[in-house]
Amino acid sequence: MLLEIQNLSKVYGVSCGECLDLTGVADDSCICPVCDSVVAMNRVSLSLDGKEVLGIVGESGSGKSTLLQLIYQDQCPDNGRIFYNGFCDRHGVPLNIFEASVSECSVLRNKEMSMIYQNPRMGLNYLFSAGGNIAEKIIGAGERSYEVVRNRVIELMGRLELPTSRVDNYPDTFSGGQQQRIQIAKALSSSPKLLLLDEPTTGLDLSVQAKLLDLIKELQKEMGFAMIIVSHDLGVINHLTDVTMVMKHGCLVEYGLTDQILEDPQQPYTQLLVSSIL
Repeated sequence: MLLEIQNLSKVYGVSCGECLDLTGVADDSCICPVCDSVVAMNRVSLSLDGKEVLGIVGESGSGKSTLLQLIYQDQCPDNGRIFYNGFCDRHGVPLNIFEASVSECSVLRNKEMSMIYQNPRMGLNYLFSAGGNIAEKIIGAGERSYEVVRNRVIELMGRLELPTSRVDNYPDTFSGGQQQRIQIAKALSSSPKLLLLDEPTTGLDLSVQAKLLDLIKELQKEMGFAMIIVSHDLGVINHLTDVTMVMKHGCLVEYGLTDQILEDPQQPYTQLLVSSIL
C-alpha cells in the first residue's frame, strides 16, 4: 500500500462541533445549518497501491481539490490521518504525515510526492527561469552537483518537448501549454512515487490537452509512479485512470474500477453525473 487515508475531514469556518453529522449526501448540503461552516471533506477514507492511477470526479465544491491539497500538505485537516508507505518514526511505526517534522515534510513534498496544479502559477515560481524551476525540485530532493542538476533539467525539457535553448527563459515567456509542461517537468524531476494532478488540462486547447494526456500516460508507464487525478472531464478520467471515486458534498459516494463507474454506475448521483457529462 502506497497511501492510506483514514477518516479525513476539513471544515472551513468556525465549526460548531456538529458539522460533519449535519452535512453530506443524505442532507444534500456541505453547509452546516447551525454555524454555516463549509464541510469540504467529511470523514473520507481510501487507499492507493503503488503504480495505481486513481481518478476523482464530482461537481464543483465536492471536495476533490481539497483532498489533493490535504495529501500534499498544502492544507491541514481538522481530523483524520494519512499514512505513506515507508514513512515511519524512529521505532519503525507508521507515521501520520500530519505529525511529521518540518524536515520530514520537506522530504515528502520534494522527493516522495509532486503536485501539478490547474494553474501553473501555483506550481511555478515566475521569478525563476524555466530551468531554475525544474532545478529547484531536484535540489530540494538532495542533489547538489550543478552538472548533474543542469543535465537533468535539459533531459526533462527535451523529454517534454520543451525547447532546451530556452532553459534560461522565464515561464511567462512560454505559452500556456508549455508552462504546464514546465510544471510537469518540475514535478517529475525528483522521480516521485506519487503524482497529484488537479485539473491538469483545464483551459488548454483540445489539441494541447490530448498531447499532454498522452505524455502523462506514457511517462507514468515508463517511470512507474502512482497518480491521483482530479478532473471534471470524464474523458480524462477514462483515458488515464484504473479506479475512480465519486465525491459529493465532501463525501465519498462511489468507488470502483473506472470502466465500471463510467459504464454501470450504481449510485443515483453517479448515474446523473455520468449521464449529464456523457
